[in-house]
Order: sequence, then C-alpha cells, then structure tokens
Amino acid sequence: MTASIDGPTPGFLVWRLSMKWRVAIDRALAPLGLTHAQYSLVASLQGMEHAGTRPSQRALADHTGLEPLYVSKLARSLEAAGLVERAADPSDSRAVRLSLTGEGRAATDRAVAVVRELVDGLLAPLGGLDGPATEAFTEALRALLDVPVPPVTVSREEQP
Repeated sequence: MTASIDGPTPGFLVWRLSMKWRVAIDRALAPLGLTHAQYSLVASLQGMEHAGTRPSQRALADHTGLEPLYVSKLARSLEAAGLVERAADPSDSRAVRLSLTGEGRAATDRAVAVVRELVDGLLAPLGGLDGPATEAFTEALRALLDVPVPPVTVSREEQP
C-alpha cells in the first residue's frame, strides 16, 4: 500500500521547523555570546548537574544528540570562554567530565530565560509552553525520537 501525501511531507515540516527554531534561537542568544549548539550543551549540562550528575562528554553527546567530536569541540570553546570545566575522569582515563563554572551557571541561567520566552512565543499557536496542545505535541515528538533509526544496508549491486 502506498500512502500519498498532498503538500509538504512530515519529514520536510520537521526539517523546516527545526531550521526555523535553530535560526531564531541563534539570533536570540547572539547578544549573550552563545550559539544554539553551545546553548544545547550548557543547558543540558545544567539539567544533568541539577539531577546530581557530572556527565562525561560522551554522556552529554548521547543526551543532546550531538556527535561526540562536536561536543568535544564545543566543550573546548566553552572552557576557553570560562563557562565550562573539563576534567579527566578518575575512573576512566579516556573520559572527560564536564561541569559548569560559576560564570557558566550565570550565563546559562540568562540563556535559559531568553530561550524559554522565545519558545513560549513560538508555541503560541499551541497555547504557549503550558498549553494542552503543546503537551500533546511534546508527547508526539518524544514518540518519534524514541523510534530507533534503522541501520543503512547497501546491497552488493548498489556498491561502487
């Protein structure tokens, strides 16, 4: 059975929405000296610290969905800016643990407030951050994110 979709596909709409939000958040955070990717790292790190963990770069990569190498690059730039501390993990010599500095916590608090206000406005058609439609939208997004990405297989005929 073939499904026909008139108009944009769900995948295209997800892509457009993610790009729209990324650009809006980048613009909102620029006066604070942060990019959206840096914000994703420090805000996630703050949440993990509030939960009582000092995550490794790998754990933060898994949490954010960013590539581990990119998290390492972001962590180094945030360390140079005085917002993040990187330390060797005493139980695993290959791992690097991350934590926010005092300055990093203050910057993250400001950034979270800016992003929260922006996202509340972006979600206004669904009733804002606290709207019932936003709750349903969030649950739908979680369900989609929980679906594992199937491995890519290439048959011998398709190989160069």
